[in-house]
Amino acid sequence: MSNKVKITSSHWVLIVALLAAAYACFLLVEPYINSIVMAFIISLLMFPIHQWLEKKLPNHNNLASLLSCVILTFIIVIPLLIVFSAIVQQGSVFSQNTYNWVTHGGIQAVFEHPLVVKGLALANKYLPFDEINPQEIAQRVATLATSFGSNLVGISAKILGDATNFLVSFFLMLFVLFFLLRDHDKLISAMRHILPFSRSQEDKLLEEIEKVSKSAVMGSFLTAIAQGLAGGFGMWLAGFPGLFWGTMMGFASFIPVVGTALIWIPAAIYLFLIGDTTWAIFLAVWSIAIVGSIDNLLRPFLMQGSAGMNTLMIFFSLLGGLQLFGLIGLIYGPLVFAITIVLFNMYEEEFQNFLDQQDRS
Repeated sequence: MSNKVKITSSHWVLIVALLAAAYACFLLVEPYINSIVMAFIISLLMFPIHQWLEKKLPNHNNLASLLSCVILTFIIVIPLLIVFSAIVQQGSVFSQNTYNWVTHGGIQAVFEHPLVVKGLALANKYLPFDEINPQEIAQRVATLATSFGSNLVGISAKILGDATNFLVSFFLMLFVLFFLLRDHDKLISAMRHILPFSRSQEDKLLEEIEKVSKSAVMGSFLTAIAQGLAGGFGMWLAGFPGLFWGTMMGFASFIPVVGTALIWIPAAIYLFLIGDTTWAIFLAVWSIAIVGSIDNLLRPFLMQGSAGMNTLMIFFSLLGGLQLFGLIGLIYGPLVFAITIVLFNMYEEEFQNFLDQQDRS
């Protein structure tokens, strides 16, 4: 008996109506799509813990899913609150110390450094700008240091003011995560039934989505955490507020090409100019050898299972995802690339005879 289905006009009407209805549903959930996607990805990461809870609590799927969500809440929310409070405290202290350093002649001593004097002289002589006046720069740095503290307080207040939106998104993600964990088998079965692929193709597609989702999270966020910890430790040894600048280096690691150098290069230059040459060299060597190697070794290692993507493809998937979707694009970008590669491989297998014939013609 043939398995082929004859497509009639009524089928086309049904397909068009289904696509229109699906698009309408997408418009309804679009404002919450990031929460839904993050719930899906976190469900993949949490599933081993959830499976362990299910074994300990047989016939209590609701309770197991609820406990998984509670565990996730403690893993994410409590560390975030601790880090946020420490950032505000250390950032305020840093801004006050910077202001005191500027007003007590610290920046003037920097401008009197022989290398700085020569650099300013060359800049004033050859660059097509107005003359660089050290006194004006010192005044601007003092103003910036003064405003930094108030800006930090303002940013903190804004973050606290947006806490409601964050909580809504977070609890929406937990709500979706609860059902994804509880009904995991049913959802997978329904997806397999709907997809017009063979079982082997479905296995390949679903396996690659799971693999890339995990590797994107591990590759981006674990690398940022590792670089933040290593960078913060180095900054702390060099005399800077470790937690504050470690967090800043963690965020900076998401910036393509520049990365953590955005933080440690100015810090090393500052140490060199104030006479702490040993610590300046230490910070530079530490940042290049330790912090930089984390990005060069750990990220590719964690993302090596991304659908056979090479380093160049991973780089552009991260860069393009960040540009198109923002921070969440660090996950979306590799996912889009990986699914495209899997679908291309499926296309190649499905039309292999035709493609081979075309090659021979």
